[in-house]
Amino acid sequence: MTSLLEKFDPIPSVQQAPTVQVTATPGELASIAGVADVVGLPVGTSGELPVGLKASRSGLAAAGFDGEVGQALMISPADGPPMVLYGVGQPGEVDGAGLRNAAAALARAAEKQVRLAIMLPQSAATTPEDAAQSLVEGALLARYHFGGLKRDNTAKLLGVLTLLAPAETVPAVERGVRRGQVFAAAAALARDLANAPPSLLTATRMAECAQALAHEAGLEVRVYDKDELLAMGCGGLLGVNAGSADPPRMIRLTYRPQAGDAQKLTFVGKGIMYDSGGISLKPADAVHATMKNDMSGAGAILAAMTALRRLDCPTAVTGYLMCTDNMPSGTATKLGDVLHIRGGTTVEVINTDAEGRLVMADALVLATEEPCDAIVDIATLTGACMRALGVQIAGVFGNDQQLIDQVSRAAEAVDEPVWQLPLAHRYRKELNSEIADIKNMGGPNGGAIHAALFLEEFVRGKPWAHIDIAGTAQNEKAAGWQTAGCSGFGARLLIQLACDFTTAR
Repeated sequence: MTSLLEKFDPIPSVQQAPTVQVTATPGELASIAGVADVVGLPVGTSGELPVGLKASRSGLAAAGFDGEVGQALMISPADGPPMVLYGVGQPGEVDGAGLRNAAAALARAAEKQVRLAIMLPQSAATTPEDAAQSLVEGALLARYHFGGLKRDNTAKLLGVLTLLAPAETVPAVERGVRRGQVFAAAAALARDLANAPPSLLTATRMAECAQALAHEAGLEVRVYDKDELLAMGCGGLLGVNAGSADPPRMIRLTYRPQAGDAQKLTFVGKGIMYDSGGISLKPADAVHATMKNDMSGAGAILAAMTALRRLDCPTAVTGYLMCTDNMPSGTATKLGDVLHIRGGTTVEVINTDAEGRLVMADALVLATEEPCDAIVDIATLTGACMRALGVQIAGVFGNDQQLIDQVSRAAEAVDEPVWQLPLAHRYRKELNSEIADIKNMGGPNGGAIHAALFLEEFVRGKPWAHIDIAGTAQNEKAAGWQTAGCSGFGARLLIQLACDFTTAR
């Protein structure tokens, strides 16, 4: 295993990021042949077809293409490079989410091509800068590939992406391209971390990755080992780790903007590197097989924070990544055991598969012990949230509506949707314990609410929001700019939130 660890890098797509460039729209598409294997041309559901396209609306319709977002059609003209027509819907109405999916359809249609050029739509319900960002994100993320472990890896990675834009918009488009690259790289990193096999990406290895990435991203990093966690009284993380052969790690990341008096935001992420359920062992089903993704919250925070310096984020951000696996053994926490969380709260463990809230409780307390204006946690926390909202929408809870609204706006901006669920205190008594301050689970119903209520116990009244990504962390199949496998959901959302964060202090 050691030799494999030395050879395996869990962030290959970041190192193999394609070149992205902008050039003014050429007079003749044939002139782009030197820098692109295929050119993507936007086509709406109405209006004029691209200049030089030797096709008719009726001919395109006969081929099954009418310009709707998500459609793509490859054609090979007699002169010039092959073209992919990509649908942008009704002219002037396509927004960032639509452009992201439009570019994804184009990139998938040209999946065998290494050099891709995309012509920006002449009209969209967004600025050229935002349109460019969305197109870059859509193309890069649709062509994402986790290929670190295949001996016969035949996937063709995207090598060069060129955006073709009117000359007067080139400066704005270049700004959008830079942002798109940063956002896409963060999402790819979050996917890589979650897709990495759990025997390779242990808590220790996660800490090593964080240290290396923090150095490159201008972040401060501090890693806490088991002895330090014992001294700090972090009984939640230690209790979950009790059955594991691998030691736990708490990773603290700090981003400090250039401005001295910045607003302060703290992220807390669940980093369960593999969740067997502990003594409350999960059934051997399809969900159990995806439990390497149970660190997706921590992965999203690490990925998001690597982007903040490049975007000149004005908010000071601290991130806590609470990392361990959850395994059954002779030393594992047992049902009925009582854990002591940082700060002294005692928790009766009635289900060892409700472990994410235990590791995050320690970090939430730590977050309240230092100056911060708001706390946001993110976790693959409850199957109940997945059953309520499905696999495309995350749940959001909180004690501060202004903060929840900011999370929702950030989610909408990056097309990682969330839906607010109630923090219903009428259910709080279901967490009461006869022998401890609180139990780690409530009754059989309302599990996502119980989990949120449990976490609220440790934020000490600070403005706080909780994002449950249990459903959105994994894709069964590719759709739009999402690929099959671990989604990286949350990385782009947290970047947007941190960059736009405001509070009335």
